[in-house]
Amino acid sequence: MKKIIYCCAAGLLSLCANAQVGIGTSSPKSTLDVNGKITLRKELRVGGTSDQTGDAGLNGQVLVSQGEGLPPVWKSLNISFMEEGQYKLINSYLSSDQAGITTLSNGIAADNVYKNNVGDDITDTSKGKWSKIAGLENNFVIKNGRNRLTYQFQTGIEMKAPDATVSESVTFTCGVFRNGRLVAVRPDKVVSNNNTEKSGIQDYIFTLNYTEQNVPVGAQKLEVACRKINTSNLNSQFAVGRNVSDVNTVSNAFTLESVMKIDVIEYVTYKSN
Repeated sequence: MKKIIYCCAAGLLSLCANAQVGIGTSSPKSTLDVNGKITLRKELRVGGTSDQTGDAGLNGQVLVSQGEGLPPVWKSLNISFMEEGQYKLINSYLSSDQAGITTLSNGIAADNVYKNNVGDDITDTSKGKWSKIAGLENNFVIKNGRNRLTYQFQTGIEMKAPDATVSESVTFTCGVFRNGRLVAVRPDKVVSNNNTEKSGIQDYIFTLNYTEQNVPVGAQKLEVACRKINTSNLNSQFAVGRNVSDVNTVSNAFTLESVMKIDVIEYVTYKSN
């Protein structure tokens, strides 16, 4: 009996001296070395001492490593965990332009095309005489055929009537083209009222918001273009995304600049092993 007790005591002392316990392994490499699955039935606590049980963290926090030799800590991370079937923002593209369009100004006839359809070719003059805002061109690649592309376009419109005391108007439209084909369009109209105090100048903010779904996989080229549909006076000055003249004190290219934002949102899928 004494020999048995002596052996047990010797084994316990050996375990304490080595300070390593192996589960599923006969050669543990750390204080506790588990070779197998772990089932945790209650909270996981870290940073404890001989006097304290340790911190279990807060709801939603994750355990973050601080590197070798340092204890892990609970952190609140601002991360959206996506579920199967949700849509995730992949990329956003933002561009701006202050050159605008000045080729539709006084003396340039309107095209008198009032209707457009999805798929119209930007080079087909029978569908309208489009002028591009060069600085808003964007190129990117779609990788998932289940997607949503959201377009947010805003620009300043300015016109100046030949006579500040006479009301004039310009009907126009701006559209978004993907790979040279129309995907979104909005017509609008700017009217110069009797505004002698501004020398006949009238400013207006134009906005186009649109979402396109399930754009084909592959390279995409996005462009923005505008055109003049009709005008009450051919001699009215008209500009998109900038001021009609740099000598006026009413506006400038900065206050009327064009901005385009594209959000690429794709469907979330997870592959199972």
